[in-house]
Amino acid sequence: MNTVAPAQAAGGPVIHAAPPRPSYIPPFGLRTVIGCLGMLLAVHVAGFNEHVTEIGLSDIRGAMHIGHDEGTWVIAIYEAFNIAAMAFTPWFYMTFSIYRFSIFMTAALALFSIPAPFMPDVTSLCILRAFQGLAGGCLPPVLMTVMLKYLPPQIRVFGIGGYAMSATFGPNLGLPLEAFWFEHVGWHWLYWEIIPTAALAIAMMAYGLPRDPMHFERFEKFNWLGILVGLPAICSLVIVLYQGDRLDWFRSPVITDLAFWGGAAFIVFVINEAYHPSPYFRIQYWRSRNIQASLLSLVGILAICSIMGNIPATYLEAVRGYRPIQAAPVALVVALPQLIMLPLIAAICNSRKVDCRFVLAGGMLCLAAAAWLGTWLTVDWVRDNFYLIQILQVFGQPMTVIPTLMLATMAMGPADGPFISGMVNMLKGLANAVAFALFGALSRRREQYHSTMLLDHHGTHQLALQGMGDPIGGQLAATSPDSAHVARNTLQVFHTYVHEQALVLALNDIYYILIWVCLGYAVMNLILPRRVYPPQAPSPDTPAR
Repeated sequence: MNTVAPAQAAGGPVIHAAPPRPSYIPPFGLRTVIGCLGMLLAVHVAGFNEHVTEIGLSDIRGAMHIGHDEGTWVIAIYEAFNIAAMAFTPWFYMTFSIYRFSIFMTAALALFSIPAPFMPDVTSLCILRAFQGLAGGCLPPVLMTVMLKYLPPQIRVFGIGGYAMSATFGPNLGLPLEAFWFEHVGWHWLYWEIIPTAALAIAMMAYGLPRDPMHFERFEKFNWLGILVGLPAICSLVIVLYQGDRLDWFRSPVITDLAFWGGAAFIVFVINEAYHPSPYFRIQYWRSRNIQASLLSLVGILAICSIMGNIPATYLEAVRGYRPIQAAPVALVVALPQLIMLPLIAAICNSRKVDCRFVLAGGMLCLAAAAWLGTWLTVDWVRDNFYLIQILQVFGQPMTVIPTLMLATMAMGPADGPFISGMVNMLKGLANAVAFALFGALSRRREQYHSTMLLDHHGTHQLALQGMGDPIGGQLAATSPDSAHVARNTLQVFHTYVHEQALVLALNDIYYILIWVCLGYAVMNLILPRRVYPPQAPSPDTPAR
């Protein structure tokens, strides 16, 4: 039985004794590398399935004749089951084995995508996407465990860097992929694009992952109450975040009921996890300062990265009228360099001379600088004006995500991996929901505020502005002999200008908020967590930590 180190009682890192290396794990070599890369590819397959269909929802709605409100439920239900699955996955892959569970879920994810374009109505599509969300959400926690369990200590940080690709590389590649599939191949491939890559991932995992045994005896202590209460609780809270702004939050009976009953069920779920002999994750880990700081930082950092990715896409689409294929280079500027930056930052953090807390603080300063540059946004900006902001994110995103994951995992022993992976991945998925809700609420409310102020100033100073003439009406006068028609068009153009300016001012406000949030996280991570060191291969001359 694993024992907890005395440091836990004093608020130190939660470290459990490492179990002996199982006999089914072969010596580390090329075969293990192929299996780990297959697992990484499977997680990216799940990420592409999530982000590509989310970004291309407007095109999917047009092709499948789905209304706007119904389309939002397709996203909300997928994300709800996707995030909920992450919390319960570790128990199931420990029971059915990592090898079998990973292959089965990857195959299910791909197979569910085949009939998706042919669903007859929104209800059937939502049910299908719910099952696909469950399958896709099961993969990221397995990847974290695979990287911590099968890689030797001296390169384990590089495994964390590979896992971080799912938070930095994958989301930024969603927009270019959506643009390519829709513009050049066909909208059906927004669903089907995962099938060939999923087949490759299954082949790599089947060849390289160790054949760990199944443990059906774990069902004797199955946590029935946890899954029966926790699954609907998490789904309800995620739906609240995705639908709250559209339904005007607690003015909606649906949001009120979901928030109340979902919150009550989640409290019961947390209490059950604290005392159940076979929990899905250990609430006791929150006693560690490193766990507190890293998990809180993980949610905030991923939400910041998501919002900073949404701002250019929103501006270019709403103000400049860009199609996804025209805005794709902005996302590629962040996505492609991650293939170099993630291993580089992992190599830096893998040195015992480097304190990852300072790397994290430096990354937050890069993101703060990117947000500061974003405050200069005007209605005259085009795609090229965002490149410098995106370049700063190329450095900032891996410099924040990798140290945060190190603080969460390196303070623990190998036996704790399954219990922390579910918690980390659930919060990772929840960060996207939080970012969606915050961006929607902030952009809408600030846009309404600035629109009201602009119209108020126009009405107040209307007489003073009369001396400047009517440039809009003058340009439209020659388009029609009907003065009333020209007046209506003039008013419409005027309100379009007001809408564009109000949206730009709202996005500026969000950038200002992000500056202070980034600076706050930089300070918090220099003060709250204790330093952790990258693992190293044990030797007789090295005392146990």
